[in-house]
Amino acid sequence: MTGPTVRAGAGWLRTLRPAGPGATARLVCFAHAGGAAGYWQPLADALPGRVEVLAVQYPGRQDRHREPAVEDLHALAARVADVLRDSVGGAEAPWAFLGHSMGASVAYETAALLGGAGPRVLFVSGRRAPSRPRRTAESFRDDRALLDKVRRLGGTAARLLDDADVQELILPALRADYRAVAAYTGTPGAPLSCPVVALTGDSDSEASLADVSAWRQHTTGPFDLRVFPGGHFFLADHWAAVAQLVASRLPAARV
Repeated sequence: MTGPTVRAGAGWLRTLRPAGPGATARLVCFAHAGGAAGYWQPLADALPGRVEVLAVQYPGRQDRHREPAVEDLHALAARVADVLRDSVGGAEAPWAFLGHSMGASVAYETAALLGGAGPRVLFVSGRRAPSRPRRTAESFRDDRALLDKVRRLGGTAARLLDDADVQELILPALRADYRAVAAYTGTPGAPLSCPVVALTGDSDSEASLADVSAWRQHTTGPFDLRVFPGGHFFLADHWAAVAQLVASRLPAARV
C-alpha cells in the first residue's frame, strides 16, 4: 500500500498510485462533501499498475486546512480545470474522472469545462443527475444537525465524529461543502460526449435509482448504470469490484 504524494498544481492534486511502465490511463478522483484525496487510496491500491491514480485535494481540509473552502461547485470545478490544463501534459496517457456524491458534480462540471480535452470516460457515483435536483435544498439548524446527517450516511469520517479535535478540523470544510451542494445548479443538457458510467447503492437515501439513471441525459455518448448492494458509501464495501469495473473501461487496463 502506498500513500499520497503531492503532484504539481499548487497542491491540488495527489498522486495515489504513480504510473507504472507502459501506463495507458490516468484516473482523476473527486471526493464527497467533507472528504479528502486520501479517501481514494483503497481504489488506487486495487487498480493495475498501468493506471496512474490522482485525486483532487480540495482547499479547507487536511494539509490545506488553512485555506478557505470553495463554496461554489462551479468555481471549484473551474479551479480544478485550470490545474489539470496547466499541470498535466498532453503527451501523457488519456484520463478518466471518477467522483462520488458532491465529487461527482465537481467531476461533471470540470469535464464540461474541459470539453474535448476532458476525460475519455466519466464515472459518477452516489449522486443524482443535474437534471434531478432536490425539490428543497437541505438546511441545517446547527453543527449538531450537520454532524448527525454525516453520521447517518456513514463513511470513514462518520466513525471519527465523536472526537472534539476531529470535529474542529473537519467542520469548516463540511459547512462549506454542504452550502455549496445546497446552492448548486448543474449545467443543463448534454455538454459531454464521452461515455458516462453511473454507480449507485441499492439503498442509497441520497440518490434513488431514477435520480442516478438520469445521468444518461447529460452526454451524447454511451451510458451505463451499475448498482451495488449498500447505502450512500457503498464504495467502501466494494473497492475490488469497483476497481474491476473502472479498469475495464480504461484503455488497455484490466484487473
